[in-house]
Amino acid sequence: MELFERARTVRLRSHHDKYLYADEDEVHVIQDRNAASPNARWVVEPVPHSPGVLRLRGRYGRYLSASNEPFLLGGTGRKVLQTLPHRLDSSVEWVPVRDDAGSNAHARAVRLRTRYGNFLRANAGLPPWRNSVTHDVPHRHTGWVVWDVEIFQALPPPTGPDSSSSSAAAETDADAFASSPAPSSSYNNKAPHSSAPLPTSALRPPPPPAHHREENLVPFKGQPAPPPPGYIAPPAPGFYRLESTDSFSVPLHKVEGRAVHYHIGDSDGEVRPDEEPHYLTFNGTSLEELLERLKEETGLHDVIMCSRSPINGKLLPLRLQLPPNNAAVHIVLVQESSNVAKTFA
Repeated sequence: MELFERARTVRLRSHHDKYLYADEDEVHVIQDRNAASPNARWVVEPVPHSPGVLRLRGRYGRYLSASNEPFLLGGTGRKVLQTLPHRLDSSVEWVPVRDDAGSNAHARAVRLRTRYGNFLRANAGLPPWRNSVTHDVPHRHTGWVVWDVEIFQALPPPTGPDSSSSSAAAETDADAFASSPAPSSSYNNKAPHSSAPLPTSALRPPPPPAHHREENLVPFKGQPAPPPPGYIAPPAPGFYRLESTDSFSVPLHKVEGRAVHYHIGDSDGEVRPDEEPHYLTFNGTSLEELLERLKEETGLHDVIMCSRSPINGKLLPLRLQLPPNNAAVHIVLVQESSNVAKTFA
């Protein structure tokens, strides 16, 4: 997309008037209103040999990555993280698509699509959804995948007499990002060309001193070949926190207790599609404690706690135990006398 072709550093503003933000823990990606923070700036890196595909690198040198971890159990959204993989793969690649269908569509409105068809989504609502960022294909809130691109630094023009001054202006805020110094070119140290040819004897190295023993000479060692394009050296041991986004699950928000989202189903266990879930924070450890807490919150008695199967969408009663590590749960409450409860026997 031509909007990113002339951009070196951008800010991405969501539908909620918040910016895509690299969290200080160097793992999570959230939304924040602080547009002046370096955490809200992302370096644009085109993917070689893939026109229209780019990578976004944050303040800590890590890439915006679409992981395979579910954001919440049973939900469609998956986590968006900051990662530094040993090998750059499709999880850190994004395809900008111009948004021409939205009501607020304009030249800077884009949707960022993964290589597998999901879109970068800015969420809202109650915690843990508030200020979170996921990737999925939304059936509702389609405007939440639209981002307004603000070019913070533009690339200098490729040619022209003013290219040197433009290049200096583009480098003004580069210290906000972690970057390694560029290797110096050997062409800068070449001697000026002389029209007179040198004699053959001048090209020979001077002989070593007589007292210099041959065994003390240091053998010549060739320099290693430069790394291929796109290669990133692995971090030193002990200096990285997350090796793989699929190796273990990291909670998105540091909250006390367990997040419980619940609906109250009808006699058939159905819930209206437009009904927002209720929310509470549960500090207990057993299903019995959670059931008593829900009875207090709803004023209902003789109810059954159910969860919806991710395979066929049917309700199943919760009878074993809560998920470990205070993972969030989604519950549907039904009366014991309901039609769906009779199928549990």
